[in-house]
Amino acid sequence: MRNVSMLYHFSEEPDIKRFIPRLQKAYPHLKPVVFAINEEQALHYCFPRDCPRVIYWKAEWSSEEDIQHYFAETSVDKIIVVENDWLDRIRQTPLYRYTFAEDNFELFDEASTAGYYISYAEAEPVKVERVYDLIGQIVKQRVELRFTPNLHPIRNRIIASTLDFSIIRFRNAKPLNIGGVYDGIN
Repeated sequence: MRNVSMLYHFSEEPDIKRFIPRLQKAYPHLKPVVFAINEEQALHYCFPRDCPRVIYWKAEWSSEEDIQHYFAETSVDKIIVVENDWLDRIRQTPLYRYTFAEDNFELFDEASTAGYYISYAEAEPVKVERVYDLIGQIVKQRVELRFTPNLHPIRNRIIASTLDFSIIRFRNAKPLNIGGVYDGIN
C-alpha cells in the first residue's frame, strides 16, 4: 500500500454511512470494490456524477510540440473541458465529499496516473462535507475550466497527443454530428 494523505469519494447522496463493494461496469474483471480517489486527482470529481469531461495535463513524457499546442494560451498545467449543456447542472447539483482513512485501500493501477484506490471491504467514511460552488472549487485549483458544445473533437485530439489525460463519463457526451451524420464514436 502506498502512502497517501487522504482518499475521497464524491457523491450526490448526502448520507452514506457505509460504502459496500460492488461490481464495476467499467472493470468487469474486478471483484466487487469500493472506489476512492487520491487528493491530487480529487478535483476531477467536483462535477455531477454523470457529467462527461475531458481533463488533460502536462506530463514528463509530453512532447514540447504538444505542450506548446495545447497550453500556449494559458499559464496552467491542467485543463478541464465540459460540454456547455452541463453548466446549469454543475451550478445546481449538490455534491458531497466523503473522506476515508487509507486503511484497507490499495492503489488500483501502479502504472496509471488516475489516482484510483480500491477496497474489497466495506468502507466507512471518517468525514462527509458538502462541496459548495463547484465551479469556484475547480477554478481555485490552478486549472482552466473550459466549456464546448461537443467533447468529441477535443477527446480525439487529446487521445492522439502525448499529454496525460482522464476522460470521465464520456458515454454521456453528446454524439458528434458531422453534416447531420452521427460519427459512431462514444
